[in-house]
Amino acid sequence: MNSSQNRLSTSQELGINPAHGRILVLIAALMWSTSGFFVKSPWFQDWPGYALAFWRAVFASIVLLPMVKKFEWNWRLVPTTLIFAAMNYTYLSTMAEEESSIAIWLQYVAPVWIVIIGILWLNERVTKLDWVMVGLQMTGVAVILSMSLSGGTAGQYFQWMMVGFTYALVVLSLRWVKDMQAAWVIAINHIVTSLVFLPKVISEGIYPDSVGGWIAIACFGMFQMGIPYCLFAIGLKHIPGHEATGILLLEPVLVPVWVFVAWSHLDDYQSPDSTTLVGATLILSGLVCRYWGEIRQPKPIEVHETHEAPPKA
Repeated sequence: MNSSQNRLSTSQELGINPAHGRILVLIAALMWSTSGFFVKSPWFQDWPGYALAFWRAVFASIVLLPMVKKFEWNWRLVPTTLIFAAMNYTYLSTMAEEESSIAIWLQYVAPVWIVIIGILWLNERVTKLDWVMVGLQMTGVAVILSMSLSGGTAGQYFQWMMVGFTYALVVLSLRWVKDMQAAWVIAINHIVTSLVFLPKVISEGIYPDSVGGWIAIACFGMFQMGIPYCLFAIGLKHIPGHEATGILLLEPVLVPVWVFVAWSHLDDYQSPDSTTLVGATLILSGLVCRYWGEIRQPKPIEVHETHEAPPKA
């Protein structure tokens, strides 16, 4: 068998039902898109990124652990959990410092990294339609970020770059451990994340100061992080990382919508500008081209061999 046959060429080769994986990733994107609603809420004003990462991970672990059917150990969990903790810190720190939508746009520079590293690390093949999707979507992200990120320090630019890079590593690491139970992998990721940030949170005494705050942080961890990450990990068993992140780009398109619905009455609310609308259009165009092109591709003709009885003499 040659190397091209060993590659994970299309979503059809990755799982029993690629449509099942796409639906799970889509649901995860919808649930993740509520992040701005929580981060920009009055309960967490001036909270640093590590505090949000800690409490979100705690409640994500609480909802995930009862789902675990088997506790298993594999050395690959070590880099996977450390990568996940790093992603949480860079993402939530940026979201706390910038507009909520900007942090998510930075995260979705990840498809470029995923395509490159996925080919080299996981031996995944990228189709022409995948390249079209990634190209259009990354152009859309670049349009949005070009007008939003300027005049930053060297440290800020490094942090912004790491948001997308660490997220790409998280996606690929979940593909790397896809043979393990999804609930367990995601649960251990959140447990380690909470342990990493525990000393800092305890030393500074950062916790919700009202019943509403506790309910909000619990919902943040359970329904915005724990459950959708589990759905995403299961979806990655059926489709490659670059396709999954292409679908997930629906998340940043929706984040400003939820922020507007919930917090547009606040004095510090910032509405999306025209470049965001242009970028979002390019992102959606990438998805349409990817799946419309797949639908229009001619289906392979199945040839069934028939074994006719020889004619009688």
